[in-house]
Amino acid sequence: MCYFIYDRMHIPDGVLSWKVWVSLDAVVVPAVGYMARQAGKNMEENRIPLLGVMGAFVFAAQMINFPVGPGTSGHLVGGALLAITLGPAAASLVMTAILLTQALIFQDGGVLALGANILNMGLVGVMAGFLPYHLLGGGNWRRMSIFLGGALSVLVSAALALLQLTLSGVPMGAGVVGISAVLFLVNAVLEGAITLAVAEGIESINPNWLRKSSGQTGKLAGALAALAILLAAVGVLFASTSPDGLEKLLASAGLSTTTQLLPQSPMADYQIRIFQDDWLRKSSAGLAGLLLIYAICLGMSRYIRRRGSA
Repeated sequence: MCYFIYDRMHIPDGVLSWKVWVSLDAVVVPAVGYMARQAGKNMEENRIPLLGVMGAFVFAAQMINFPVGPGTSGHLVGGALLAITLGPAAASLVMTAILLTQALIFQDGGVLALGANILNMGLVGVMAGFLPYHLLGGGNWRRMSIFLGGALSVLVSAALALLQLTLSGVPMGAGVVGISAVLFLVNAVLEGAITLAVAEGIESINPNWLRKSSGQTGKLAGALAALAILLAAVGVLFASTSPDGLEKLLASAGLSTTTQLLPQSPMADYQIRIFQDDWLRKSSAGLAGLLLIYAICLGMSRYIRRRGSA
């Protein structure tokens, strides 16, 4: 049976030492709780529908791996994009929901390593992606700030992953780390470019949305939803099946990335295997994932909005 590679920047199980993953899991739980409280205080009613749509869009975009080097791929992470459209607290919650769904339903990333992945991409990565926009986004450096936010979010997430692997005693030679760093840098540049392109697309549909957090969301949500469906249904056919930089680094270190703690999910590896056709297997899983992420993010946002108002 053919398994497509969708490991992305997620750290799998069986790689981190128990001291590292237990510590990170313990840190992430209260951190996510804090983000939920902050999001509840600051969440605007007109942005609630957009949380579900943005979550679905980023999930779909993460399914599309693109080449970043010989035999290596990358993909949009989306932390900076979520941060500048939703605010950092709400963005962290949406990214956490995506990472949880990917690990538990699609078996993409480790279950025990969830704390590490949420910290890297959902918390620190989101904050790093928002920082340049927060500092420079109101002036002439606005476009550059969005690009820098996207790039910085990937670089910080990758650096944290490398640090966690080092603390876990994973053997990594200087040459392997150097090559991986170059690949992460390429991925960061592409992340910045894609983040800027999508942000400008959002502004063209709803002018001044990013600046004023105002306006009608219907047209914008509809456009993003249509693009997410297109990516999940058609874009998967063109996604690269090469491993990403982190997976290639682990393979070079002689570590398996296939440790599985849970029984195989019906949608593991982003495929529903009841279908014979390759496109149907992948597109049906992608579309199911969109609906699931949308429902989770929408329900979560309404709940924390009510708690924040109370």
